[in-house]
Amino acid sequence: MDNDSIKKTFIVALCLCLVCAVVVSASAVMLRPAQAFNKALDLKANILQSAGLYESGVSIEKQFERISVRLVDLRTGEFSYDLDVDTYDQRKAAKDPSMSAALSSDSDPAKIRRRPHYATVYLVEGNNGIEKLVLPIKGYGLWSTLYGFLALEGDFETVAGIGFYEHAETPGLGGEVDNVAWKASWIGKRAFIENERVITVIKGKVDRQRPEAEYQIDGLAGATLTTRGIDNLVKYWLGESGFAPFIQNLRIQKA
Repeated sequence: MDNDSIKKTFIVALCLCLVCAVVVSASAVMLRPAQAFNKALDLKANILQSAGLYESGVSIEKQFERISVRLVDLRTGEFSYDLDVDTYDQRKAAKDPSMSAALSSDSDPAKIRRRPHYATVYLVEGNNGIEKLVLPIKGYGLWSTLYGFLALEGDFETVAGIGFYEHAETPGLGGEVDNVAWKASWIGKRAFIENERVITVIKGKVDRQRPEAEYQIDGLAGATLTTRGIDNLVKYWLGESGFAPFIQNLRIQKA
């Protein structure tokens, strides 16, 4: 066949496309288990970091052994054993009408649209019971839904840490949710006082001289909408529609 013929050119191009497609598809299939493993490992690292437990240079799997993974029925505020915690996917459940509830605009300040019936929580337990509680949180900022974790100390009132592992906020502005110093400013703040949710993310800087400073968080400079989104999502998940009934049950059990 003539090397300059249109037919041969077409055949060669088609064969090349087929070979490349097979190679890419095979690579994707072969790498899928490794990608899933690395994604799960990254999630565990974020949970550890949010709880202030992450140690650099130490196996993440080894560190995570001290954390218990449980399911909570958000409708009752109780631990649930209805589903397999190892296979439950909270993000998928939130999209499934049979596994979640639609929220009205008035009851959805975090703009999540649907709340799953069950949530995965993470417990650090010791001789005196639960030492830290890590809760999944999400809500809309300026450009994206932020996914993260909020950790409370064993008194269920004091913040142990916070972190967001997925978002698409503006770098240098809303993206400052990843700033180490800003995340550290949450540690030790009061989330609840006498069972009442008080924590709030304000616009601007917190006046350290005022008594409200114990539960106020600095806003993100130049990122008013992201700041408002974080304030809304934290208040939602620590409110009555979120984890407040569950946290109250833990307080009663500990008393």
